Amino acid sequence: MTGIRLTAPAPGWAIDADVVVVGSGVAGLTAALRCAAAGLDTVVVTKARLDDGSTRWAQGGIAAALGEGDTPEQHLDDTLVAGAGLCDEEAVRTLVTEGPDAVRRLITTGAHFDTTDSGDIALTREGGHHRRRIAHAGGDATGAEISRALVGAVREAALHTIENALVLDLLTDAEGRTAGVSLHVMGEGQHDGVGAVRAPSVVLATGGMGQVFSATTNPPVSTGDGVALALRAGAEVSDLEFVQFHPTVLFLGADSEGQQPLVSEAVRGEGAHLVDGDGVRFMLGQHELAELAPRDIVAKAITRRMLDHGAEHMYLDARHFGARMWEQRFPTILAACRSHGIDPVTEPIPVAPAAHYASGGVRTDLRGRATVPGLYACGEVACTGVHGANRLASNSLLEGLVFAERIAADIAEARPPRTEPAGVPGVGDPAPLLAPEARTAIQRAMTRGAGVLRSADSLAAAAEELESLHREAAADAGGAKAVVPGVDAWEVTNLLLVSRVLVAAAREREETRGCHWREDRPDRDDAHSRRHLVVRIAPDRTPVVHRTETAAFPPVRPSD
Repeated sequence: MTGIRLTAPAPGWAIDADVVVVGSGVAGLTAALRCAAAGLDTVVVTKARLDDGSTRWAQGGIAAALGEGDTPEQHLDDTLVAGAGLCDEEAVRTLVTEGPDAVRRLITTGAHFDTTDSGDIALTREGGHHRRRIAHAGGDATGAEISRALVGAVREAALHTIENALVLDLLTDAEGRTAGVSLHVMGEGQHDGVGAVRAPSVVLATGGMGQVFSATTNPPVSTGDGVALALRAGAEVSDLEFVQFHPTVLFLGADSEGQQPLVSEAVRGEGAHLVDGDGVRFMLGQHELAELAPRDIVAKAITRRMLDHGAEHMYLDARHFGARMWEQRFPTILAACRSHGIDPVTEPIPVAPAAHYASGGVRTDLRGRATVPGLYACGEVACTGVHGANRLASNSLLEGLVFAERIAADIAEARPPRTEPAGVPGVGDPAPLLAPEARTAIQRAMTRGAGVLRSADSLAAAAEELESLHREAAADAGGAKAVVPGVDAWEVTNLLLVSRVLVAAAREREETRGCHWREDRPDRDDAHSRRHLVVRIAPDRTPVVHRTETAAFPPVRPSD
């Protein structure tokens, strides 16, 4: 345990439960529903509304070997190739073999996927997949449909939910085992202000951390809160340097910041072409799958072409789809483009890479257990070993689904007793808070130094900017300039912590692998670098990076 906590008032209220699930995407709500079905008193805590997480923004779909002629083994092969030598094969095998039935259970929960004229699930292709295995809903609104179904099931089951709540820190008992979480509820409701949910099992399903960059496809709530909480609690994180930049994000201008509209990979799966300003298809000859190469390859190719041509973006040309296909297959993307003055029916779409998905996160085993007893993680906040150095398209929803079910099964089997939290949150060794306006400085430092293109110099510059912000906050803590605790300050403090850890890992990985692209180290080094970087935070708040001895993860518990 680090003893580090966010500066916050002591909890003014508390409730007791068997399980607290933090997050309301596919991973969190699936875990909560399964735990409740097992008779566990389950509380769901979510940062905004139940349906405001990253899941509802997912366009492309969910990958599973559901089609005729497809097999889990083929899905496994495609996943391992995309992961560039760092996937945990046992984790991937778990994903692809349990995935099809997990999707079918999602359907019985109420999710409606698009079907063919014969009534079968309609399947499409995305980058890195050699077969059509992506199930989708509403054309390009898969995440919204999954979210609708799961939120409806949660409300029908009358689960205890706490919305508009930012989780602050993990509570632990005298033995260092999980005892719940502290949280701050924003606005009116049954609970308000800082409180606690006391529970012996905590499931982190808080999503990603795309907001550490200036431009991202992630919603504003994706500020890395789960990873930051786990780090402060002494848990290990891994593979945080592998941030996937989605190749085709609608380009709204070089100065555009915040959440950007995604142009799903499924558009390329249906036959759209990437072209430069002269109309040349530059992915031909780059990879056997051309526009459907794994995302890291496409993002690098777009970035290279932009640099070579001195351009700010490339184009995605799908004019040959025609109006009818655009309206029926991709209505969400069509509306987003038209709202920004671009009509994909008659003109190519300007696109550029933007931060999209964290392949790394809180290190877990195949039961979703983190390195702190009683703490679990699933979905984007977790690092199960499935994604390796680069996530295969549409494996994210599936990972959240499969590992959430495994977590619920483990908790239901263990049924740990409730214990009393030791110590008071916010008292002891509080982390210095950053002023809310530091968010922009963090994002710009990360975009410049740890974006698609990285080097020793750029990462060193980013590290220095981040450490400077950290030092300033520490110097101001307790003085006249001390920042008043609040949601914006807590979020920015979380952003700084996960940014510092990400940069520390990226500096340590002196090679190019997957979505980690080092300009100064352009080659992949399997002999020395086919290893995972595991990071924890020392009590003095410095990141400590450890390189694993092999490409396999060590056990999360010494006794395993």
